[in-house]
Amino acid sequence: MLLAKTLRSSTFKLALIFIGIFGATVVALFVYVYWSTASFVRGRSDHATRTDLAILQKLHAEGGQKALVAAIAQRLSVDRFAGPAYLLADASFAPIAGNLEAWPPGLNATNPWEIFDAPEWKSDAAIHPLIRATFTTLPDGTHLLVGREIDELNGFVERINNALGLGIALIFLLAGVAGVTVTRRTVGRIEAVNTTSHAIMHSDLSRRIPLRGTRDEWDGLASNLNSMLDRIEALMAEMKQFTDNVAHDLRTPLTRIRGRLERAYNARRQGDRDQALIGDTLMDLDGILAMFSSLTRISQIEANDRTAAFRTVDLAAIAREVVELFDAAAEDRGGHLEAAGDQHVLVTGDRDLLFDAVANLVDNAVKHGRDAGRVTVEVTGGVGGATVSVADDGPGIPSEEFPHVFKRFYRLERSRRTPGNGLGLSLVAAVARLHGAHIEMRDRKPGLEFRLLFPASTPPAMDSAAATENKAAAHVP
Repeated sequence: MLLAKTLRSSTFKLALIFIGIFGATVVALFVYVYWSTASFVRGRSDHATRTDLAILQKLHAEGGQKALVAAIAQRLSVDRFAGPAYLLADASFAPIAGNLEAWPPGLNATNPWEIFDAPEWKSDAAIHPLIRATFTTLPDGTHLLVGREIDELNGFVERINNALGLGIALIFLLAGVAGVTVTRRTVGRIEAVNTTSHAIMHSDLSRRIPLRGTRDEWDGLASNLNSMLDRIEALMAEMKQFTDNVAHDLRTPLTRIRGRLERAYNARRQGDRDQALIGDTLMDLDGILAMFSSLTRISQIEANDRTAAFRTVDLAAIAREVVELFDAAAEDRGGHLEAAGDQHVLVTGDRDLLFDAVANLVDNAVKHGRDAGRVTVEVTGGVGGATVSVADDGPGIPSEEFPHVFKRFYRLERSRRTPGNGLGLSLVAAVARLHGAHIEMRDRKPGLEFRLLFPASTPPAMDSAAATENKAAAHVP
């Protein structure tokens, strides 16, 4: 199955194309090497033959035919068949001297070089040797042939030819094996991804792509895909929790509304009681509408590009405005709310969203802190960026709950008796992400501290309109 997919894969087809291109290039290179080597060896042999012929011509010119015959005899005296081939023939090509008994028929004026076998030369050999020869016509009309045996030369060229052929075959074989191996490995990893994807599509979100520990690009891809799957599984779990929380938080007010309407339907009309029932029902409906309004606002912040409304704002002025807004609520519980830190801390962002984020943090601290407690809102700026800190001295929350408090509709059990829908901190998290800020939670023992850490930046100088607005906001009673 895997082999069939390997042979059908586009990677294997692409590998075959490159093997063909590479093979053609190697064949062309080897042909050139063969041709140049054979030409060089034959050229050296022909040069030696021409040199010997020129020497014999010179001897003939200086000493005549007698000196030439003596020179040929002297060359053949050591071993008649060990050296080059010689033949001196008269004008009718009848042999005069040398170790060849007849003039080669193909060697003439139109064909000055000839390769032939000489049965009379080395007649005891199993295979007649091949001789490559040339000739010249001397001034006295005689013809002088000089040649060399080329069997060893042909053997050398044949060995080169065999070596090149074997090398080409080996290269194609190795390239084919490498292509199949690489393609098989690629297809195997892709099949692992496909298998996991099919399992996930059939609702098995716990499946993950296996890693081989090679730390190559395939392991990197698998690791990234597994991280994506972890994120998807976490989002699915959050969606399930979100659905459960919505159902839980809507069931109580809807049940109360239905109960009131049912009692009103079955009872006689009474003006004061009906007016109170309508008021309570409207209050519950307002709470439900506020819940959906908060959900819509969070979704808009997360889905839309709100950075178009960014400008330079004074974060310290926003914090002071929030403190003035919640000061009365803190006094109702006998507590104290105060602002601290720098007078002016400039950041780039959406003023309304930043106000909502700080307001939600302060609202949480006032509601869930202790009675007659203290809540401090501190804004500081520096080279590392701006920081907004909201701290209370209440009971705090368990550290194991820290990762969950920013989920939508998540509420501690003890907080379900207090007004709210569990969306405030979700809104804070959405605003922080939009502004590139980081949220920290610290257990003060007693108390809890939320910190919004804004990235370091150099905001432009605040325009006059923004400065006027921030200054006015800071003095709103």
